[in-house]
Amino acid sequence: MDERVPRDFETLRATILDRRESLPKRIAQIAAYALDNPDDIAFGTAASIAASAGVQPSTLIRFAQQLGFDGFTSLQQVFRERLRERNSSYDERLQALRAKAEGGAGHRAIFDGFVAAASTSLNDISRTLDDAHLEEAISLLAKAQTIYVLAKRRSYPVATYIAYALGKLKIRNQLIESAAGLNAEMIAFATPADAVIAISFSPYAPATIEEARTISEQGVPIVAITDSSFSPLAQFARVWFEVAEADFAGFRSLSATMALAMALTVGVGEKRRDTTRRRKA
Repeated sequence: MDERVPRDFETLRATILDRRESLPKRIAQIAAYALDNPDDIAFGTAASIAASAGVQPSTLIRFAQQLGFDGFTSLQQVFRERLRERNSSYDERLQALRAKAEGGAGHRAIFDGFVAAASTSLNDISRTLDDAHLEEAISLLAKAQTIYVLAKRRSYPVATYIAYALGKLKIRNQLIESAAGLNAEMIAFATPADAVIAISFSPYAPATIEEARTISEQGVPIVAITDSSFSPLAQFARVWFEVAEADFAGFRSLSATMALAMALTVGVGEKRRDTTRRRKA
């Protein structure tokens, strides 16, 4: 295989995103499907994948060749390897961490690994964050009567922090989460005068995507934090941010996401305070 051909999923993903503007329409369609449904690509047949993505099977071959692979099977191996890595249980991940410590590196080495991953994530977002997008998102959220916060699974801690911080700033908000299963009823109250912060990363939580779709159809503006322009959240968002988190031993950092969440929340508080001052002046 050519040395320039992506050998792991993260490199493949980065390559696709770098080329997304130049990809032919059908190739871009399967590229978006591949990043949104990597598990399906890993073990589906060419026929089933093509049917699900709405393309011809020959498009899969052209997609693979566009990325430098000799055929679709070679590309598929990258997705299968990703799945094997992702499917390691938390017990297995902890064992891997313990092995590093017991191997003589010590628990300090584990700590340093997580710090390095967090630092990488923070440096990346500091370098790539679009100032205009940040200002637009803060302005949109600051005008909202109620800010709804939507996230599940790994992203949920970020959502709870946003809700907590907004509450401390005395900004009306609603975390879309209900032990009684009343999410749909909570979402139904949202109007175009409100706004939503939605967070999800691959593999995207289906409930988050469906709830974001429903809110979008109600005309409620969405600010999304996600990891790809091909993310299903991006298509519903008025403004969206791409955040690529580094990981250590299979545990992915939330450092950059949390920093962005804090900036949005505090920025909204400052924007509202400035607006109030101008009105009183």
